[in-house]
Amino acid sequence: MLRTLALAAIILVGLSCLAAQAQTQAQTRQQVLQYLEAGRLPDAIAMGEKAVSRWPDDPEIRHWLGLAYFKSGQLEPAREQLERARDLNKQEPGARFDLALVCLSQQDYSAAADELQDVVKLTPSNPLAHVLLGRSYLNSNRSVPAIDEFKTALRLDPAIRLGHYHLGFAYASLGRNDEAIAEYRKELQQSGENSEVVFELGHSLLEAGKHEEAVGYLQRASELTAQNPDIWYNLGKAQVLVGRAAQA
Repeated sequence: MLRTLALAAIILVGLSCLAAQAQTQAQTRQQVLQYLEAGRLPDAIAMGEKAVSRWPDDPEIRHWLGLAYFKSGQLEPAREQLERARDLNKQEPGARFDLALVCLSQQDYSAAADELQDVVKLTPSNPLAHVLLGRSYLNSNRSVPAIDEFKTALRLDPAIRLGHYHLGFAYASLGRNDEAIAEYRKELQQSGENSEVVFELGHSLLEAGKHEEAVGYLQRASELTAQNPDIWYNLGKAQVLVGRAAQA
């Protein structure tokens, strides 16, 4: 009888220790996230590094630590932690999405596309994931699938920021200037004046042979961003084509 009671007590103590450890792990996970959300990146990194050494198979702690590294500009350790978080929980799209952001920052567009393809499979109604996948394709000279992704994003969220701009840029990369012009006009109407959109609209108008209208947009782009040499080159070219070479 005494041995039975002693064994039961040992079991209860063990269960209590496991519960305390689980609570401590959850509390640590939450504390790292709170530091991250508060912008206390050194604290998030310090606690996260200790936490992953204690609980190496916790995907959330690795995710938050990876984000803290990313936000502090430490791309390689960010990528390492986010890859580990992804591998520990393959059905959770958040770590894959953030890993794709790191890959985009490193200009590793192929790797970004791989992650975002999985993100849109897991969360097909995420318009931003479709935009970023389209950008990854576009930067890998894959304009046709990029167009499909931008169209999907706009179908999901017609007001998504720069959605029409990215679609217009993809059209322009294929020489489909009239379609590009239409998308740039939609972006300006929807989002207001943006120097990059104004410039690309002027450039597409120039490429489409609409030189007079191109001059107006390129002139406005030069007023918005005077330091961009591409604007001045295109503006000078347009002015020559409309017979105002002296102003070029």
